[in-house]
Amino acid sequence: MKIKKISAAFLFLFFLPLWLMSQSENVDLSMIYKIKQEGLKNSSIEDLAFWLTDFVGPRLTASTGNNRGNEWAKKKMEELGFQNVRIEAARDFSRGGWDNLKTYAAMTAPYYINFACNPVAWTGSTNGSVKSEIVLLDVKAESDLEKYKGKLNGKIVLMPSATPYTVSFEPLASRLTDTQLKDLSMASSSSQGRRQQGDFATMMAQRALRTKISEFLKSEGAAVILNSSGTFNVPRSNGANYTAGAKEPITELNLPIEDHGRMERLLRHNVPVEMEVEIQNKFFDSPTVYNVIGEIPGTDKLLKNEVVLLGAHIDSWHGGTGAADNASGCIVMMEALRILKNLDVTPRRTIRIALWGGEEQGLNGSRGYVEKYLVDPKTKEHKPDFDKFAGYFNMDNGSGKYRGIYIQENELVRPVFEEWLKPFADMDASTITIRNTSGTDHLSFDRVGLPGFQFIQDDIEYDRGYHTTMDTYERLVMADLKQNAVITASFVYNAAMRNAKLPGKPAMKPREATGQNQRMQ
Repeated sequence: MKIKKISAAFLFLFFLPLWLMSQSENVDLSMIYKIKQEGLKNSSIEDLAFWLTDFVGPRLTASTGNNRGNEWAKKKMEELGFQNVRIEAARDFSRGGWDNLKTYAAMTAPYYINFACNPVAWTGSTNGSVKSEIVLLDVKAESDLEKYKGKLNGKIVLMPSATPYTVSFEPLASRLTDTQLKDLSMASSSSQGRRQQGDFATMMAQRALRTKISEFLKSEGAAVILNSSGTFNVPRSNGANYTAGAKEPITELNLPIEDHGRMERLLRHNVPVEMEVEIQNKFFDSPTVYNVIGEIPGTDKLLKNEVVLLGAHIDSWHGGTGAADNASGCIVMMEALRILKNLDVTPRRTIRIALWGGEEQGLNGSRGYVEKYLVDPKTKEHKPDFDKFAGYFNMDNGSGKYRGIYIQENELVRPVFEEWLKPFADMDASTITIRNTSGTDHLSFDRVGLPGFQFIQDDIEYDRGYHTTMDTYERLVMADLKQNAVITASFVYNAAMRNAKLPGKPAMKPREATGQNQRMQ
């Protein structure tokens, strides 16, 4: 039989697919086993949770509590053996420091009932105890303010309800179903998530009217403003648009919809209502947002200056103790690094943890980090550490367990993460979605073209608890957080050990501005 010669080119093309298959993502299953054993059997999650919630307390940006949280985190990182631990200035903060020292509010007529309430951050104090009849401000347009001229000095003013209470038949806590996860894994439609033009116009009109109302109440000398914010007798937290050094805004309180609605209905039935309110708040100079940073240094002589970053925001709102939002993320990230440290890992790349400040006020901590180390905020030029950035992993979706990961339209990491998630399929963490998720610190990295990711999590009680006085230790599902720490430790270990950095999105040629965009600029 005559044997034909086979060309080298043919052999290359024949064996290329087999070679590519052999180059699939290498996952060290022996290390994953050790991570699971350490994280699930020797966890420090409960201990970390107690200290950052019950002990430290609320951590409003630039508050005394925020500073206390930073100092605790630094000390704990040092105790855990992390290196290069520091509290690092990230960005200027225009509002300055604010602490709530005392809050008391009660209806005294037609009968006595004390109210659960929460002062709006960066609003002022009352002049001692204020006792006053309640004036319902029934305003639908700026012209309606005229009828209240000369009638509000020293009065407690009740803003009308913005949205009435409606009964919900949804469970108080929930996990993502298989159907929901399947839907999430599909690419979203192009219209999903877009705000309708009419809704946006309505929102802007309401905001403009509220500004006019605030200016009017200030000029008229109102003593206290009462808002409807929160349900189940749980008031929500938010902040005033205040700049340090300006005159203190009028005292403003958020009442849950039940307490607020009771008084509004009484007044609309011509029943006089009186209240007693005493609020003490403190303003102080605190012009900087800080991050708390620690790391396990890399050991590979070629890769040790590259950084795998994991993080969560340590600031919270002032109601509750910021447990689900976002002490949960902070303790998971600290526990992930503790696991690796206790296993004596020697990562090729540096693994760095960052607990971000000022996330609730505009991603200040993570944006400050990007501006300091990665991208010049003015020129947009890359700084030296940009090319050493090997990936970022974030947690900020409450206390629920990981069900997968958002890849932010970065299709290049899909095959990598598919392999990384395989050892956790029995923990219900296997979903990968191409979709973007927003609202937290991974965006600071994603927006400059760096690989930054947020995990998919079960909601649990997230919508009820976050940004309310209910966000306390009780919102934490410890078993879920232990799993999250294990998966996080695995992801950052894999990222630190692989030969190449995680791929970012391919650069695209900037689109030319359309005529419409040019008119809008």
